[in-house]
Amino acid sequence: MVKETRIVKFDTELKIEAYHFQGIMQKFPNHFHDYYVIGFIENGSRYVSCKNKSYTVEPGDLVLFNPGDNHACEQIDGKALDYRCINIQPEVMRRAVFEITGVAGLPYFTNQVVFHSEMVSILKEMHLMIMQEEKDFRKEEIFLLLLEQLIEEYTEQEVTTSRAEQSCEIKVICEFLEQNYINNIKLEDLSNLTGFSKYYLLRSFTKQKGISPYSYLETIRIGKAKRLLEQGVMPIEVAMLTGFTDQSHFTNFFKKFIGLTPKQYLNIFKGIQE
Repeated sequence: MVKETRIVKFDTELKIEAYHFQGIMQKFPNHFHDYYVIGFIENGSRYVSCKNKSYTVEPGDLVLFNPGDNHACEQIDGKALDYRCINIQPEVMRRAVFEITGVAGLPYFTNQVVFHSEMVSILKEMHLMIMQEEKDFRKEEIFLLLLEQLIEEYTEQEVTTSRAEQSCEIKVICEFLEQNYINNIKLEDLSNLTGFSKYYLLRSFTKQKGISPYSYLETIRIGKAKRLLEQGVMPIEVAMLTGFTDQSHFTNFFKKFIGLTPKQYLNIFKGIQE
């Protein structure tokens, strides 16, 4: 049996996270992140669904998720997964893009999977440098050159059709969930906000956002929890501050979405290795 390894490093110079999950078979449910994800598979094959499209991702393929891109994945070949990625917060991406292009704004990746990408080797080199906590400026050089190439080849400046078609009612629901995530929200509350029936609301929201209202709420809670853990707030307090019924419930949800327990994630930023 392959030993399971889950390592996350936070690079204090680049201000980005690097994940390395090896030997895992975990299935991740439909969710999204509030940051960019650029990753690749070193070993194994993964079935990935993103924004109503399906992909089989294999070694040599590059994965690109924008903030808000809903996605789910699971193993399909019986081999334990070896997955590596970097996570880039929008504010960090914004600064890097301005450094590269001189233009203020955020990129939008139009390809969520780039098959047989030559950029995987570049990403792999930078990922290894972060994991080994190297301080050489070669790391930042690779980071900027990688983003430059990705921006040039796989981004657009205009808002996509799926974004533009988001209705006012769905925007109201999203804003409500983002502002009231700590509360016990009922489907009836969302229905009353829009005047939609519960079924029509569920169907419209899921069609436009690619994720159900409750899954959207879960993802917001997990994102808020990550920020609190990064600030050193203890998991039991984070659970109460993010709307989870108890710490056990919070721990199970956090690991399901992030792949780490809240304590493991907290320790990354405390400089403690378990």
